[in-house]
Amino acid sequence: MIGSSITFSFFLIFSGAAIVATLALYTRQPLIIAYIALGACIGPYGLSLVTDLGLLTGIGHVGIIFLLFLLGLDMHPQALWSTLRKSTVVAVFSSAVFLGLGFAVAYLFGFAVTDALITGAAMMFSSTIIGIKLLPTTVLHHRHIGELMISLLLLQDLLAILVLMALLSAASGSSDEMAATMGISLLSLPLLAACAWLAVRYVLLPLITRFDRFHEYIFLLALGWCLGLAECASALGLSEEIGAFIAGITIATSPISQYIAVNLKPLRDFFLILFFFSVGARFDLGLIDQVLAPALVLALLVLVCKPVVYRFLLKGVSEKRSLAWDLGFRLGQASEFSLLIAYVAVANAVISEQASLLIQATTIITLLASSYIVVLNYPTPIAISDRLRRD
Repeated sequence: MIGSSITFSFFLIFSGAAIVATLALYTRQPLIIAYIALGACIGPYGLSLVTDLGLLTGIGHVGIIFLLFLLGLDMHPQALWSTLRKSTVVAVFSSAVFLGLGFAVAYLFGFAVTDALITGAAMMFSSTIIGIKLLPTTVLHHRHIGELMISLLLLQDLLAILVLMALLSAASGSSDEMAATMGISLLSLPLLAACAWLAVRYVLLPLITRFDRFHEYIFLLALGWCLGLAECASALGLSEEIGAFIAGITIATSPISQYIAVNLKPLRDFFLILFFFSVGARFDLGLIDQVLAPALVLALLVLVCKPVVYRFLLKGVSEKRSLAWDLGFRLGQASEFSLLIAYVAVANAVISEQASLLIQATTIITLLASSYIVVLNYPTPIAISDRLRRD
């Protein structure tokens, strides 16, 4: 980072984001694409104006935490539970299909079995940010498609945690430790939810009721509750995202929940810009020729097969055909968890550098292409067409 100044980096990122966002709007391009392109241009593999990506990635991850917290604020627990039961079948079968798809492509292009297996595992997940960010707020919070999308993404989140645990345990070579860690994490989920519910009922809600006139205090209380439960989840072996979602859903019954949601949205968007910037900045375009062919093939198959698979699985559990296609295309990409799996696996010497690059390239290609598909064809808050713009 030039001059070791976080202020200068923020200046480059947000001033640059304002410029590329302006160009994107004039040329009718999705804003998310502009942020990723900016990262590729001024990141360490571009002009090298911003090089300390570790800090920026960590800061950007906070945006995902806030995103899940805001989702929880608008979810009714009973409706979520009902949808989760239906989504489990879809999540399990779709994950198996995408695992096999990724494995087959990587193996046919000459990658080792372990490389191919982890590549397949990385393809099981869809992007929480793309899926939720591009779904209109009214649809997300008040319609069945929103509940169904959130439940599928939460189940994928749990699967991603299991994959990451398996990678870390494979690096240490301890299968017994892996099994014990996974068991503890799965058991800790209902325990965390129960403790959070008790804390809200006997501590947070009385405080909110007594001091609801002090808006600054409510804002701080909400931030502390969100980040605190995210850290508790992380300590128990779960993800910060799951902790943040539980934090949101446990105070969704409070009359002040909508005030909290409205005031946190600008803060969420601030961090999400950093996240998308870091996605673009982490990719080394100079090495793309090493995995270009398999990445293009795998990305194309993901973009084509995911909507089709989701459409038939959702139709099989009695969902409407139009909803099934809509949800399938909105979840028709790889995930930010795919990038994390690539980073963790190569850092622990579980897969080769080329396999990690294949996962990264495929993920970024699908994020870019899927954003275009959704923005150009379905209602979104950032739609180019006035007819499709919804919020």
